[in-house]
Amino acid sequence: MKRILTAAVTATMPLTMCLGGAGAMAADVKVGSAGGITGPIAELVVPIMAARNLAATHVNEQGGLLGGGTYQLVASDSQCDPKAAVDAGAKLVNVEQVVAVLGANCSGATNGMAQSVTIPAGVVMLSDSATAPSISELDDNDLVFRVAASDAYQGRSLAELAWANGYRALAVTYANDDYNAGLAGVFEAAFAELGGTITASQVHEPDKASYRSELSTLAGAGGEGLALFAYYGSSGITILRNSLENGLFGKFLGADGMMDNSVIEQIGADTLRGNIMLSQPASDTEDVSYQAFASAFEAAGHNATSPFVAHSYDVSFLMALAIEKAGAADRSMIPAALRKVANAPGTVIRPGEWEKARAAIAAGEDINYEGASGAIEFDKNGDVAGTYSLNGVGDDGTWTTM
Repeated sequence: MKRILTAAVTATMPLTMCLGGAGAMAADVKVGSAGGITGPIAELVVPIMAARNLAATHVNEQGGLLGGGTYQLVASDSQCDPKAAVDAGAKLVNVEQVVAVLGANCSGATNGMAQSVTIPAGVVMLSDSATAPSISELDDNDLVFRVAASDAYQGRSLAELAWANGYRALAVTYANDDYNAGLAGVFEAAFAELGGTITASQVHEPDKASYRSELSTLAGAGGEGLALFAYYGSSGITILRNSLENGLFGKFLGADGMMDNSVIEQIGADTLRGNIMLSQPASDTEDVSYQAFASAFEAAGHNATSPFVAHSYDVSFLMALAIEKAGAADRSMIPAALRKVANAPGTVIRPGEWEKARAAIAAGEDINYEGASGAIEFDKNGDVAGTYSLNGVGDDGTWTTM
């Protein structure tokens, strides 16, 4: 049975970049596409970038931006690291002169880029996969948005799923970064509220060769399993392997940072089957908007069920809609336009319907983008509600919704 839970560097350039206008030749519009192209989730980022690029292709094939300009996504590697993200953001904003930024993927990278680069420069950021609760608390002047829900929702959802699956006592370990620490904190509080016991909680540093000592301490405190909050490529796989090889933990819970096929490939499907549950943001696969995206994405040779790809298409298409609605590639006008094209009411626009959207905007109509990831209704913090799936290893040896 499928179970789905729904929950509610300072820039030196001018803030305005009017690249088009009445009587002017249509100009290309550059938007930054920041992501962890290298680093601990590099495999996950490949389809994420592909989904963003697909949306740009749809825009350009159906007339382009602002009277025929090309929608250009400028890729930049944030490495899933705050320091690298600042450098990547500075290059996008100050050198490439982008009018907005998609990403960054990881929460720490997003916080770093936003605080040091994009907010001071007055550049809007729209993330598809940064989920740390701390992002909601940024003093951002309405410049930071995301279409993936805060882990304030996911952490509670995972706790409820753990409780519903019979867990009453769990040990917790989490990587020392914004995403994993924030998610673990929400999970622990929610699990305790339900009546569960956190037998031990321990922060760990990523990229160590072994975690045997830390895991021995956690196991000594007891628990029916280990709640593991980590990126698969930095510490997650190593912790799973150390736990199993030393008989310390055999049952595991986690979130989307662990959702990659390399986890199954390296640990083994038979070993993990029935012993691991992972939550991840999900889409309603029966929804018309999701199906429109999935059909196009799979036709382009990609897997529409990969984590965050629906969200990634949405941030790219939604940003194009906001620029078109603003009527100019003007940094200062994009945030308000972003809310106008995302939030109801208005003519419904779905993935791929760029020509329809252009006509509606030209006619002065309000539009309401209903995305592949679901309805996108930004609240005062630029956040959205979320839907989550619970995943395990299926009979075919792949991640499967439970």
